[in-house]
Amino acid sequence: MGTLNMLGLAKRIGARFLLTSTSEVYGDPLEHPQKETYWGHVNPIGVRSCYDEGKRTAETLTMDYHRGAGVEVRIARIFNTYGPRMCLDDGRVVSNFVSQVIRKQPMTVYGDGKQTRSFQYVSDLVDGLVALMENEHVGPFNLGNPGEFTMLELAEVVKETIDPSATIDFKSNTADDPHKRKPDISKAEELLNWEPKISLHEGLPLMVTDFRNRILNEDEGKGNK
Repeated sequence: MGTLNMLGLAKRIGARFLLTSTSEVYGDPLEHPQKETYWGHVNPIGVRSCYDEGKRTAETLTMDYHRGAGVEVRIARIFNTYGPRMCLDDGRVVSNFVSQVIRKQPMTVYGDGKQTRSFQYVSDLVDGLVALMENEHVGPFNLGNPGEFTMLELAEVVKETIDPSATIDFKSNTADDPHKRKPDISKAEELLNWEPKISLHEGLPLMVTDFRNRILNEDEGKGNK
């Protein structure tokens, strides 16, 4: 509904509209890495489907307004992103691992930890969004870092960065959890002249410094307004 309202506003005032979509439109992909031409593999009635299908519908609405009403639109499919100033307890895997290790808690890994994700640092994403908005191409464009890590490999990087003695607590996997996630960014490289510059080993310490400072003052870090 928010996308629909904003598209209506963009139509009325002649604005360029940016949809920040997601790699979740690909669901649990049967194609690896994922190109923008891949239509996805999504369970429409699963526990995750409200997010997956909500974003897929938002892309549909955006393209309908573009084709039917001439609204100028841009679509970015954002892959996992991390960095300073994220909510400490937002449930995202990098936030979880970093917060848990700083608090001397075991890292929670769901399933066997062999599912993969790709992690891009926030400044790379911002550069990609700016490049997209300043370019003539509608998209969709994958914006992500092709560096692929299993959850266990991510846990090792977090341990190296914060505390080598950190431990892992394995729990049963969540339903419809994608097994693999890695963007093919050749379209963004070619048409937007964009690619991520910051590796996980470079970006994670910047996030850790911020999280450590805020966890020392938990009240400040829980998003109190």
